[in-house]
Amino acid sequence: MKAITISKSETLRSVIIGSFALLLIYFTPALSHLLNFPLYLIEPMRLMLIIAMVHSNRQNAFLLAISLPLFSFAVSGHPVFYKMLLISAELALNVYLYFMFVRIFKNSFTAMLSGIVISKVVYYLVKAVLISLAVTGPGLFSTPIWIQVLTTLIFSGYAFVILNRKKAEDIS
Repeated sequence: MKAITISKSETLRSVIIGSFALLLIYFTPALSHLLNFPLYLIEPMRLMLIIAMVHSNRQNAFLLAISLPLFSFAVSGHPVFYKMLLISAELALNVYLYFMFVRIFKNSFTAMLSGIVISKVVYYLVKAVLISLAVTGPGLFSTPIWIQVLTTLIFSGYAFVILNRKKAEDIS
């Protein structure tokens, strides 16, 4: 079994990212009201997850994937319980797929893009089943597809740029 070693700087980075993620999720409703823009459209949970995957480690990313929807549910009652579980599963699947695909493809853009798209497809398939069983309310898509495509491309591009910059710094 492979031992997990995490440096002090990586631990500090994980704590900072996690703290900022919780604050962002906590204040998203107030910020949306203040800015007069529905911030949920930019997927703040996924945004924080991508930041964690790129700037900290797999364990921190999994922790955020599970805890951010739970935290949001605990402090605001939104998303509803079953959707909270579904979002946690989707985000955890996104983390798993990204780290699996980055080993296979050796390209962070393709790995991130594939991980996000596949986890979203699974999310919408399960959500459709839950809607048909009347477990969750109607409405399969709450965020327009074009916005989801745009954020997916931006998040994947971000991972590509940052991780390639890190590789270049490690080589030199």
